[in-house]
Amino acid sequence: MRKAAFTFAALIVIGSLTGAVWAQMPAPMTAAQQSQTMYRVTMVPATIVTINYQHRMGSTEIGFQGSPLEPMATGSARVNGKVGRIQINAEFSKLEPATKFGAEYLTYVLWAITPEGKANNLGEILLSGDSTRITVTTSLQTFGLIVTAEPYFAVSEPSNVVVLQNVVTDQTTGTIEQAPVNYQLLGAGAYSYDATTTAPSTHMDPKAPLEFFEAENAVQIAVNAGAQHYAPDALDKAQTSLTNAQELEAHHGDEKVIVQDSRDAVQNAADAHHITIQAEIAEEDAAEKAAAAQREAEAKAQADAASAAQQQAELQKAQADRDAAQAAAAAAQAQAAQSSAEAQAEAQRLAAQQAQDAAAAAQAAQAQAQAQAAQSAAAAAAAQQAAAQAEAEKQQLRAMLLEQFNKILPTTDTPQGLKVNMADVLFAFGKYDLKPTAREALAKLSGIVLGHPGLKLAIDGYTDSVGSDAFNQTLSEKRAEGVQAYLVAQGIDAGSVTATGFGKANPVASNDTAAGRQQNRRVEIIISGEVIGTEIGTTAPPAATQTPAPPQR
Repeated sequence: MRKAAFTFAALIVIGSLTGAVWAQMPAPMTAAQQSQTMYRVTMVPATIVTINYQHRMGSTEIGFQGSPLEPMATGSARVNGKVGRIQINAEFSKLEPATKFGAEYLTYVLWAITPEGKANNLGEILLSGDSTRITVTTSLQTFGLIVTAEPYFAVSEPSNVVVLQNVVTDQTTGTIEQAPVNYQLLGAGAYSYDATTTAPSTHMDPKAPLEFFEAENAVQIAVNAGAQHYAPDALDKAQTSLTNAQELEAHHGDEKVIVQDSRDAVQNAADAHHITIQAEIAEEDAAEKAAAAQREAEAKAQADAASAAQQQAELQKAQADRDAAQAAAAAAQAQAAQSSAEAQAEAQRLAAQQAQDAAAAAQAAQAQAQAQAAQSAAAAAAAQQAAAQAEAEKQQLRAMLLEQFNKILPTTDTPQGLKVNMADVLFAFGKYDLKPTAREALAKLSGIVLGHPGLKLAIDGYTDSVGSDAFNQTLSEKRAEGVQAYLVAQGIDAGSVTATGFGKANPVASNDTAAGRQQNRRVEIIISGEVIGTEIGTTAPPAATQTPAPPQR
């Protein structure tokens, strides 16, 4: 075929998730492993090279490279860009039978992976010896190609048994660009079943068509996944079609009808399996949400109980302080009365001696003046002591709150107040929705704040430098306002809480590294008030800084 002028852009995907697809591959399963039924489905991250084939006449050639599972496998494809569709003529060689990877794998499937990570089943690859050819079309324009071992042709998600992946060769022309893209593979065990409990009729006739094997495989996999509970109608249809095919095979019926019934069984079984997996995922999500709600409620209850106990202790301490103050006042009054009586007696004595000794009278007057000065000094000392006691109580409360907040989120003592740091991990990436762990922490924090009237909260939102200024400003404001709304909902007076977004301003670390950017993506809660010796907008001497405790997750 003559090569025409054909322009395209190849997008090399650099996956942000850990590990390449080859590292995720399972080793061929042993007989003991094949006999174990596994129902839980997990997804494995992988990367792929995607190519943008523009809608122009002409073609280009790409290669295929074998994975560590089949390192000798190879292939190539000529891709023709046509108006409205892309035609792929591929050929592969040195492929071993898919059953080498386990009893559940019977065939190979060609997949197209979009830049968004979605996998599209392009068709089944049927081997002729160790090689094959396939011609398919797709409406996609940008995609990568992989070949996986599968239990049947109608699977909707690729397994992690990837045996071939497309590569750019010397024959591939165009401008190469880079973009971050990843996709997901079904983890090991997604299609495993107990082979010892089945008695496939294919053992009766090894010449039965491959579709017949796939039908039995698909139905068994759906049953082991629990389709009889979640998709009984689709499973019944699949079993009916399989039974028809088995009866025809047992009586050497028309092979075309056997293939037709088998393909119907595969399709219905695949639908039942897909419905089952989605239902199980939905059940797990619901259970997780219920558990998170329960944890949040328990955290709030614990915070309320701690707040009530703290209030009771403070009331008892205040009563004791009042009793002590009253006793001191009574003692001072008694001392003053005694001093007054003594002064009066001395005055009477001096009056009797006034005529006899004027010098004694002057000395008595001086003694009286000194007594009055002592009274004034005692009063001033009492006032100074009361002021010092009040300041000490503020510092004790400030230190206690610093310790309590540090048990919930990292907290430091600053001249502006107690600064509580909410890390970026407590929000969805690039969003302002509070995660369950964030709500749990804020529920505990609000319970403590409610126990100490007079506290003020200033909520400041910050981002890293990635993205536009407008986006960062809006995101920082939304995150700060989200925290403010949640605290008000917990019962904190709305007039005592402010929220401000600062965007990328005031970074606490360098934005040149991922770790630094993560530190800069934060929400800070500045807790202040006269009750702990600091008001918003004033500067007070900093208390001893305490090392932040790690965030509770």
